[in-house]
Amino acid sequence: MKYLIVEDERFAYEELKRMMTALRSDYVMEQWTKTVVETIACLKTSKVDLILMDIRLSDGNCFEIFSHVSVNTPVIFTTAYDEHAIKAFKVNSIDYLLKPFDEKELEAALHKFEQRILPSAASTTPHNLEQLLINKIKNRFLISKGDNYHYIETADIAHFYSEEKVVFLHTFQNKRHIINYTLDQLENQLDKRLFFRVSRNCIGQLKAIENVSKYFNSRLKLSFVPACPHEVLVSRIRVPDFLKWMDGVMES
Repeated sequence: MKYLIVEDERFAYEELKRMMTALRSDYVMEQWTKTVVETIACLKTSKVDLILMDIRLSDGNCFEIFSHVSVNTPVIFTTAYDEHAIKAFKVNSIDYLLKPFDEKELEAALHKFEQRILPSAASTTPHNLEQLLINKIKNRFLISKGDNYHYIETADIAHFYSEEKVVFLHTFQNKRHIINYTLDQLENQLDKRLFFRVSRNCIGQLKAIENVSKYFNSRLKLSFVPACPHEVLVSRIRVPDFLKWMDGVMES
């Protein structure tokens, strides 16, 4: 696995390189660039699988790079400034690490990269990421509140549900947010190993299901933690598929 470090401060570069060597000794650093100009030239001639990129470089903002060269490579942004997070997510961002960050934070970002890009551990890891399809599973949601934006990792969501044609995501922290998706759209974008369309107006995450009980007319009644604001019943027709899903049996 080849990676590029884009960083104009030597100490920051050396510390990042040290952490990468400690965490992923099998990864190979292809190049270290310090400026926007150098990085553009590098990306035009070299193929890498991952970019670790500072935002403010000595000759400008890193986002200038993306306007001069097409970059499909996943990027882990490393910066001391938090105001660029929303813009970063528009250019293949895997994670946004605020300096100073430690090995634990970098490890989490690398894990996200590997979960998104690499196939299952049972298969052989290819050396050329061009052979892989971009994973279509949605791994985070952008939330707007007034003039501010933030994101929520999909793994932190307990369930999605609709109320009067408005769709909410509900987190394990018992917070809910309006999102501009239909449940039909979400059903096609979520990881089917973790999420199931349990009813017409609810998609639940496996880890949020506290109890499953038999209900009249051969249906099932579910309870979630945190609780869903309305009763959730799995229809008789959906019960066999739901039980297979809970048992880890996936359709091919």
